[in-house]
Amino acid sequence: MKILVCISCVPDTTSKIAIDPSTSQISSQGLTFIVGPYDDYALSRAIELKESNGAEVIVLHVGGSESEALIRKCLALGADSAVRVDGNPTTSAQIANAIVSYVKQNPMDLILMGKESIDYNSGIVHGLVAGALGYTHFNPVMHLDVAGDGLKLEVEMDGGKMEVSCPLPAVLGCQEPIAEWKIPSMRGIMTARTKEIVVLPLESIGQIQIVKADIAETARKNKMIKAEDAEQLIDLLRTETNVL
Repeated sequence: MKILVCISCVPDTTSKIAIDPSTSQISSQGLTFIVGPYDDYALSRAIELKESNGAEVIVLHVGGSESEALIRKCLALGADSAVRVDGNPTTSAQIANAIVSYVKQNPMDLILMGKESIDYNSGIVHGLVAGALGYTHFNPVMHLDVAGDGLKLEVEMDGGKMEVSCPLPAVLGCQEPIAEWKIPSMRGIMTARTKEIVVLPLESIGQIQIVKADIAETARKNKMIKAEDAEQLIDLLRTETNVL
């Protein structure tokens, strides 16, 4: 089985996000980047499948050379090889197109990625990839096992979850508790240094540029009202919020 794990490189969850007024993009100054947390779950499960089923795990990222340290971390965790599609995509469609172009030339049995990135949270890349390739698609997947020639999944749905069986090939968006995050070992770190990261050009599908992004700064003014002061709450709703 060949498993492709698509990762995003996103600002650390503790980062303070600012917009660069000259580009209307997120300013990278002072930011620490990490592999998307949901992508980490996908990678961890792929490595578990490698250990239990002898799968081959390939990591793919669409982005610039600054992301190679994070790709190298994925190799240290246990991925067999890595591909970086070089470019600065501005839309989910461009990222999906890059993944589809690679898979058409390098067929995969299973494509895993996080249910969404934590920077733009579009949550549509896996659906776009599955649609373009004609693969089975589920999201968000909470449990994944190989069953014969297919998969056995547990998928979150409104009001609960469902258990499904599906054929391969498939594209899955992953979330906890599909696997436990892994920490690279010293041996893994040393081995990762010798693994090649293949760099491919980004296939252009019509570059979309953000002309301007206006970010409204809203100061929240919270007021605590005691339960016995219901009349004060009603008065505030009338005078300050115009709700009543």
